[in-house]
Amino acid sequence: MDLLSKEELKGLIQKKDTPCISIYMPTYPTSPGAKQNPIRFKNLIREAEERLKMSGLLVSEVRRLLKPAKMLLKDSIFWQHQGNGLATFISSEIFRHYCLPVTFKELLVVTDRFHIKPLLHFFSNDGRFYILALSQNEVRLFHATRHIINEIQLKGIPGSLAEALQYDDPERQLQFHTRTPGTSGERAAIFHGHGVGIDDAKDNILRYFYQIDHGLHDLLKEEQTPVVLAGVEYLFPIYKEANAFLNLMEDGITGNPEGLRPEELHRQAWDIVKPYFLKAQEKAAEQYRQFSGSERTSQDLKEIVRAAHDGRIDLLFVAVGIQKWGTFDPDRLTIHLHQEAEPGDEDLLDLAAIHTLLNGGTVFAVEPEKVPDQAPLAGLFRY
Repeated sequence: MDLLSKEELKGLIQKKDTPCISIYMPTYPTSPGAKQNPIRFKNLIREAEERLKMSGLLVSEVRRLLKPAKMLLKDSIFWQHQGNGLATFISSEIFRHYCLPVTFKELLVVTDRFHIKPLLHFFSNDGRFYILALSQNEVRLFHATRHIINEIQLKGIPGSLAEALQYDDPERQLQFHTRTPGTSGERAAIFHGHGVGIDDAKDNILRYFYQIDHGLHDLLKEEQTPVVLAGVEYLFPIYKEANAFLNLMEDGITGNPEGLRPEELHRQAWDIVKPYFLKAQEKAAEQYRQFSGSERTSQDLKEIVRAAHDGRIDLLFVAVGIQKWGTFDPDRLTIHLHQEAEPGDEDLLDLAAIHTLLNGGTVFAVEPEKVPDQAPLAGLFRY
């Protein structure tokens, strides 16, 4: 299973092949709905098979193209560990699938590039963030959106301070236990050992955190996704000293996180990251409003697609859950819209979003009612 990052997203955007198959579907992490996950996926693969045959692809080529997906159907362990949505991308060179903490509407798109608009919502104002819950006894990392939280299984990261230091010089090992003082609800560390002082205690924790930070860098490979730290308050400045790349929020969840259920961590973390997500969108909406009604803004799909192709879109608001099917000829700059998807069609909203991103613009994939001027999309031109 792949971890969806902005780097991965960029790779999907830039990939162009014939055909490219994009599959989105809701999934259920627990029973009884979990039993429907592979059945739904099998039905979508069968539908993709029919579309590919209708497009003129040889039966042998269809079988070869869909073989990895059919093999995935037999992976019982995979289907036992689902998130809330599954996104799958298939071409002659690529087979990637992402179990994500966001629910998708069921959608199959077969064209000459991958359909990525449903993923943009994942990176927008109620897109993803991480919660890093730290204590001396355990490390937990959660992947979350506004509505959903899932725990990530960690590899290559020490699970505790003792584990992190087990190969260190024995004279430098730190032994400690905890107590719960008064009514604060937080555990305070009591350090003791063979002549180690407070500086040595901090040094050991710092080295523990360096190992965690290094492992998270290898896992996440992203700099801008917000991370909320959860832990007793004295650990915060130590981890911030170790942190080399995580986009840590200034505020965190204080208190020992070991007893907190994921739902409680999620509730507190969202209160912290919500202003972060909304600030950029509100600023962009205000920019759009300043030029609304002028030649700098447009809600016309054809105009925006052409402008996005030419690199003239600075900001684009695009509605998720809506498709506008048609074709775009980049040489003649001609666009044909269709009421229903026809062979060779693509979602022109998706196309506008892709070209905006590739040309350095900013895209906000939002609910339809949050698009300015109540249109499926709205763009602010650079000039």
